[in-house]
Amino acid sequence: MFAELNELLGASPERPDAGTFTLLRDTRTDGSFLVHHFLSFYLRAGCKVCFVALLQSFSHYSIVAQKLGVSLAAAKERGQLVFLEGLKSCLDLLFGEEEQPEQPSPLQFLSGSACDLRALFEFVQASLAAAGGDCGQGPVLLVDDLSVLLSLGAAPVAVLDFIHYCRVSVCCQLKGNVVVLVHSNEDSEDEENELVVNSLCHHSDLILWAEGLATGFCKDVHGQIKIIKRLSLRRAAEQDLVQIYQYKIQDRNVTFFAPGLSAAVL
Repeated sequence: MFAELNELLGASPERPDAGTFTLLRDTRTDGSFLVHHFLSFYLRAGCKVCFVALLQSFSHYSIVAQKLGVSLAAAKERGQLVFLEGLKSCLDLLFGEEEQPEQPSPLQFLSGSACDLRALFEFVQASLAAAGGDCGQGPVLLVDDLSVLLSLGAAPVAVLDFIHYCRVSVCCQLKGNVVVLVHSNEDSEDEENELVVNSLCHHSDLILWAEGLATGFCKDVHGQIKIIKRLSLRRAAEQDLVQIYQYKIQDRNVTFFAPGLSAAVL
């Protein structure tokens, strides 16, 4: 499983942190393995989870979660997991029947009826308002991935406003956690995406930055992860704690090790 990552983060399923905004950032690689980790981690901890899945279908996440020992279908049935399937919602909104006034689409900004993400925030708020997992832990908002909203036409200001209100509602008021994945490419000409990424980095409590190897593909090392604990965000005199590891993704696990200590080197 992802026990090694929990140890690196100092996280425990019995007592997950509360009030934390975690940014998952990937560059030149796919950081979705981090999304799967946090989804299974919080469900196993008994937290109520609102998963805004904009990148893949429910069946995709369900298959991966099953390998990690978690049933998303069972979590949905018992009300622990609220799943927004962004791909299906987009198709229904653009090509399906007219939306019902009493049940507006969380992604209604696509229809041009609104330029902000108020409907998406209200969906999150309603999903977590009656939070209360199996062990009374704080609720969790998980977004995969935020960059898709920009690709769908949402303005950077609207995306940042959405995250700001989610942080206030989930982290501050409900004492829960927000976990968001964004794609990043420092050499990209996509200024809007980089503006959002840099702003989120500035406001994050914890950053997990997965990067592909500059040297290219290697069968024993799939990438590098930088763990940045933003101590300076809460105490100005403190310096951020930065840890760097390399990793290898396996079928049911991810192995982490210090740079230069992979099986290929040893």
